[in-house]
Amino acid sequence: MPATRFICPDGQRVGIADCLRSCPNSQRCMFLPTLRAVANSLDRKLSEPTVTELIAGTRETFLKKTTDYAVDPASVLYALHGQAVHSINEHHTQGEILSEERLKDEITSGQFDLFGKILDADNGVLGDLKVTSSFKLMKALGIYKAKVNTGEVYKTGAKKGLPKFRTELRFDGVRDLLDWAIQLNYYRMLLERAGFKVNRMYIQALCRDSGLRIAAERGIDKPVYIIAINKISDHWLEKYFHHKAKTLREAIATNTLPQLCSVRERWNDRKCLGYCAARENCPYAQRLVKEAIEDERLIA
Repeated sequence: MPATRFICPDGQRVGIADCLRSCPNSQRCMFLPTLRAVANSLDRKLSEPTVTELIAGTRETFLKKTTDYAVDPASVLYALHGQAVHSINEHHTQGEILSEERLKDEITSGQFDLFGKILDADNGVLGDLKVTSSFKLMKALGIYKAKVNTGEVYKTGAKKGLPKFRTELRFDGVRDLLDWAIQLNYYRMLLERAGFKVNRMYIQALCRDSGLRIAAERGIDKPVYIIAINKISDHWLEKYFHHKAKTLREAIATNTLPQLCSVRERWNDRKCLGYCAARENCPYAQRLVKEAIEDERLIA
């Protein structure tokens, strides 16, 4: 089921329909059309799990589909930016490029962004549009920070005699874009089964904090990056999505909370603490939040 409540800036929760009808405060936190757009984006109309839902942690998707939860409208704005970028591209395909088509098989369904001559004369290019952070881009491009010995030592203070280090950016790290690759490869597989030949795959990533110092410090100096995606085995994709879909359907049928999302799926617990929309209904996330609050009190 979709989110049922908005979280106001003061922390109170109000039903989405009630909010749109009449704000409980003296002034809205956003323009009414913006709030309506947020509400519409949260209204999931597809009952069967999609590719993106299956890539997420099974527990997260289960809770979003079976429990009521509240959402801070401000946290959805970046997703709206992504929808706007999709809409802009879709309106400029000139009829020669396939865009926003939903395909399905016996396991799941997926809606790819662009397919055709989107980069050069090759009409078999599959593209996906992302609006993301410089942190995510840094990981996807294999950029990392390394401490380099300067050859000098501290002359005074508590570190006297210890070597000095400086931080340098390195660009030869492992590219962390597995979720993007899995998503785009499944779209590729659906397209190929529909009779289309996919020759290459790319992500067009728009950096939402481009131009800020934090982005530059991460080695991100352009607003847009084109990232090539390698092919993943169809056999592996089928096994992965079949397992995820079966586990989710069984959990919904028996109303049984699935096992904890993997470390990767929960971003080493960062997602549980502040980014999973259904975290208030997850016992593990609530325990983490409680422990974080207790730690803050001890520090204070």
